[in-house]
Amino acid sequence: MNLLQTMRIALGALRVNKLRSALTMLGIIIGVGAVIAMVSVGSGAQARVAEQIQSLGSNLIIILSGSVTSGGLRMGHGSQLTITEDDAYAVQREIGIVQVAAPSTRGTAQVVYGNLNWSTVIQGVTPEYFEARDWAIDAGRAFTSEENDGAMKVAVVGQTTAMNLFGDTDPLGQIIRVKKVPFTVVGMLARKGQSSWGQDQDDIIMMPISTAKKKVIGRPNANPRAVNAISVKVRAGEDMSDAEEQIRGLLRQRHRLQAYQDDDFWLRNLSEVLQTQEESSKVMTYLLAAIASISLLIGGIGIMNIMLVSVTERTREIGLRMAVGARGRDILTQFLVEAVTLSLIGGAIGIGLGLGGSEALSYYFGWRTLVSPEAIAMAFGFAATIGVFFGFYPARKAARLDPIEALRYE
Repeated sequence: MNLLQTMRIALGALRVNKLRSALTMLGIIIGVGAVIAMVSVGSGAQARVAEQIQSLGSNLIIILSGSVTSGGLRMGHGSQLTITEDDAYAVQREIGIVQVAAPSTRGTAQVVYGNLNWSTVIQGVTPEYFEARDWAIDAGRAFTSEENDGAMKVAVVGQTTAMNLFGDTDPLGQIIRVKKVPFTVVGMLARKGQSSWGQDQDDIIMMPISTAKKKVIGRPNANPRAVNAISVKVRAGEDMSDAEEQIRGLLRQRHRLQAYQDDDFWLRNLSEVLQTQEESSKVMTYLLAAIASISLLIGGIGIMNIMLVSVTERTREIGLRMAVGARGRDILTQFLVEAVTLSLIGGAIGIGLGLGGSEALSYYFGWRTLVSPEAIAMAFGFAATIGVFFGFYPARKAARLDPIEALRYE
């Protein structure tokens, strides 16, 4: 008996018991669908984290004001501005592995254009900030060092701010008012998207730090040179931990801190933080896939149970076939084909269910999903393996039946 005839007999046997075959496939369908949906959710989370890492800028360290002690009370992070523009220039000048260091100050304000207004983040930066953050200009230009030194009233707007203020109007050359101070829009930032803490990075207006301090945000009374943060970009290929140690040593020296005193600043390696999140996302993806794979194992056990029942029900049929010349391997092949067919059909339906489930999760819950061909191939291959593995024992049991005993079976 050739393989084609064996497959035809096996498929015919499955069609005789359609409901039982469908119920047997249910475990495989649910398992494959769950694996694809869960892996797509995990892959979407990993892709989102990768985008956040890219949006921050490569090799980025942020220096923030730390805690200070006043009157015996230890204040929290950022309670007093302890870092300055001069610290930024010193870091860039004295640490060779630092490519650029850009101070920045931050606030919020209502921005007016014509009869429209929008509350947004105002950030005073130096021209080096765009290089430190790998933030491209989508249209127009960034402001220059000369404009920063002269406290010129020029601004670069983020895409969210531009959309809410200008709509379809070209923002370049337009005059906006920030706290009643007129600014000329000279550029529009490329889109960055959400940060790792959910903030819209495109809802922003950037201006020269000197202009922001003098005319919009104001200068701190304690130290007019103080800033909220310093963005430090380390040269490609350099050790970020080494850069952190050198920055910490330089700032402690500049701030005249003794060995027993804590840092009055805070170093934050954002790329490291997000890479940790990416590793966590990978672990979660593997965990979700492992949990979903349990459904496949349950489906395989279901196939084994049904095939064992089928062997018992068809014992006389098996004996009759052996009596007219069928060999043990023909019987083995027939039952294996039945088991694998159940798995493959269930796997194919499960793929459709998984793709539909991924789309539904993305549509109804706003979760980002990313379906990869590798996940589909893995789930489908696993389904076929389940069919062979759990179908082999019932098939071997059927092939080893004694023809005479099988014909006598009631």
